[in-house]
Amino acid sequence: MSLEIHTREREGVVLADLKGRITAGEEASRLRELLRGLVAGGGRNVVLNLAEVDYIDSTGLGALVMCHNSTAKAGGTLKLVNLNQRTIELLVMTKLAVVFETFDDEQDAVNSFFPEREIRRFDILDFVRRQED
Repeated sequence: MSLEIHTREREGVVLADLKGRITAGEEASRLRELLRGLVAGGGRNVVLNLAEVDYIDSTGLGALVMCHNSTAKAGGTLKLVNLNQRTIELLVMTKLAVVFETFDDEQDAVNSFFPEREIRRFDILDFVRRQED
């Protein structure tokens, strides 16, 4: 299944809903192109909704890191929301869980761009503890 990307805006934050797989080839390239275009168009605050992403390979993970870095270079921030268990485990295993700010709830992800708002961050340590039980 190829990667489908739909973007929308919420309170000045660009939300990109991804569906499918983020893998080597066209999918990873489409993700990098999306972020390049968003940054070029002034989209500095970006949330990737991974609720319908069922697989990420090493190239896809590299594309996420590149997107994070290019957004940061432009003075913006890239955050992730609605990760499945496999993606969370992948981020923990590769130690990228400390790189990406992640959320369970889209509104919390949007609120995280506004310092005066209360947010609930995804607790990766709690997730790891639950897996060990």
